[in-house]
Amino acid sequence: MKFLSEKSAKRFFKSSYLAFFIVWTLSIAAEAAPKDLSDNDKATVNLVEKYLNELLTLKSRFLQATSNGDYTEGTFYLSRPGKMRIEYDPPAQLLIVADGTWLIYNDIELDQVTHLPLGTTNANILLKEKISLLQGDLTVSKVENAPGIIGITVAASDEESGQLTLIFSDKPLELKKWIVVDPLGITTSVSLLSTQRDISLDPKLFRVKLKVPEHNLGN
Repeated sequence: MKFLSEKSAKRFFKSSYLAFFIVWTLSIAAEAAPKDLSDNDKATVNLVEKYLNELLTLKSRFLQATSNGDYTEGTFYLSRPGKMRIEYDPPAQLLIVADGTWLIYNDIELDQVTHLPLGTTNANILLKEKISLLQGDLTVSKVENAPGIIGITVAASDEESGQLTLIFSDKPLELKKWIVVDPLGITTSVSLLSTQRDISLDPKLFRVKLKVPEHNLGN
């Protein structure tokens, strides 16, 4: 079993798959100047916050596409607070799990497993117990309202972290999609399909069984 360094893992994640959304480092500084939002914008953000904080579990198929032509599918599981699982369909051999403490990236083909502290990753935006988009270490840079659609963009305070846009249907309010633009301008779009909310999920989904290194066997 090989373990990547945190620095190598982040560089690898940012160049591939849905993982850019998951491991985008939360370098959004609390002292960064917030975007001036109208009262209507703030009301929209508060509505979205309420929806996310009331969300307990979610299961959905997803379609992922990038501006450089990559296309993948899989299944997304969410159990708030703290837990998530992303399974990619074959031929991809990738598994991403948040177990409440760590974000675990398992490249089955390469036999590589990487652990990152969950609180340092962008996944924590959706997984932390109390989600607040207008306070703390997040900066809302844009709120968009179109017929049937709400879009909220979170931007980092530096130029190296890119931006994330969460897209919701408004009637009923439901997370439908997220779009990530990385520092190189590559766009990753993830659409959720056939979403099931607040259903029972097996706790085993959020565990990763690791192999015991051969040199430890028998000790």
